[in-house]
Amino acid sequence: MKNIGKYSAVLGLVLLGASSCNRDLLTPIPQTSVSDASAFSTTTRVQTQLLSLYGALKDGNFYGGRYVIYGDIRGEEFINETSNLVTGSDVWGLNATNGATAVVNLWYFAYLAINKCNIFIDGMAAGGTTVVGADASAKYIAEAKLIRALSYYSLLQYYARPYADGNGSKPGVPLRLNGIKGVGQSNLARSTVAEVYTQILKDLNDAETGLPSTYTAASDNTTRAHKNTAIALKTRVYLTMQNYASVITEANKIVSATAPFKAPTGVPHQLQSDITTVFTTYANPESIFSMPMTSTTGDFPGTQNQLAYYFSPNTANGGVGNGEYSLNPKGIVAEPTWTATDKRRSFIKQSGTGATVKNWLNKYKTASPYTDWVPVIRYSEVLLNLAEAKVRSTNTVDEQAVALLNAVRNRSDAATTFTAANFATSADLANAILLERRIEFLGEGLRNNDLMRLLQTIPAKGTVPAKAPTEPNYIWPISASELALNNLATDN
Repeated sequence: MKNIGKYSAVLGLVLLGASSCNRDLLTPIPQTSVSDASAFSTTTRVQTQLLSLYGALKDGNFYGGRYVIYGDIRGEEFINETSNLVTGSDVWGLNATNGATAVVNLWYFAYLAINKCNIFIDGMAAGGTTVVGADASAKYIAEAKLIRALSYYSLLQYYARPYADGNGSKPGVPLRLNGIKGVGQSNLARSTVAEVYTQILKDLNDAETGLPSTYTAASDNTTRAHKNTAIALKTRVYLTMQNYASVITEANKIVSATAPFKAPTGVPHQLQSDITTVFTTYANPESIFSMPMTSTTGDFPGTQNQLAYYFSPNTANGGVGNGEYSLNPKGIVAEPTWTATDKRRSFIKQSGTGATVKNWLNKYKTASPYTDWVPVIRYSEVLLNLAEAKVRSTNTVDEQAVALLNAVRNRSDAATTFTAANFATSADLANAILLERRIEFLGEGLRNNDLMRLLQTIPAKGTVPAKAPTEPNYIWPISASELALNNLATDN
């Protein structure tokens, strides 16, 4: 199959919604028509349609940029520098409205990806499976289901109450599982959070069964879904649901019992010895799933969607971005246990002197057109997911959890090694793991997820006061366009 690094170029050729997708953002559900009856008539066409699903996921308005960015700027680690609503100043300020650019666009592009997955799955059932054969069909459908699951998971993190609030009983999002090909199919009530998570896990379980263990091309093992991708994402989903026993069950499939930790089956995932190489040599065993970017027109995130554009300082300050968000001087950069010799400190760039000093995240260094690959999930997250689940499920200072924490910390800070004696209680160890996540995944979009899943108050930052779970705007309102066209939708 052709290189998946050309997602967007392929997307421009795909018959599935290439010319008829309604891009009017007042239409929340992608109105996609398949005018060509032969859309699934050849192996090449089926494969092209499959690659377009990745193209939809990696759109700059979704997982190719904005979803990840919003996950960081909602938290406490960044300070807004431009007051630009287009680049999320209202997201940072925790006051986004139904009609906000972020609220409307993320909803739209997530459902665009979901609808493409649904149409693809429908098309395979209607004839595509006959064309490519049962084995290939099972793999392709599994990829579609994983992308659909990740898209629904992403929606829940912004538009629905956390699972911990009522054990999933609160309103989630409309659960659309059939392809929409025309107008008049928008009305659908919101399923509960639990119902949406049930579908997410069903899709991921199906994906694990149907996906290949590995691909021949090393880059495909990072940019396309395989069995370990589904397993890794399940550890994230179960952690979000506080189902710690299931996190352990899934993580044990791809994490060895003792250090050095490595996946025993499938792609041999393991930590890279130098974390900086993860963000330069993108196809590596630590990067379980990433959104690849190239300099080909249409295959990079697009204007004001790029991670480097937001987080890297502008050229006057030695960066390659626009300097939209600097690092909060009272945030994780001020953490005294994050030592100066920790390799992850090399991702911090400083500008100015004296009272004008600012710190910036320089994890993404590629200049315009900003072709840094966007991380979705790394092996270090799986290790920390397992560590946290072990602690919370046993309420003990678990030895393996300490070892997993050490694996992540020692990789970047060889001088710091934790022992069980460092933690008086299991809560102390859990807090150390959460702190490690803030350091390790800074700028990778996980901070919002971590705050939400634990029903924690969003800390104050700059001029923005803290936001408790009971306050308005702890989660986003539902997109105004969805409310306008879906008579059964209700707002948060």
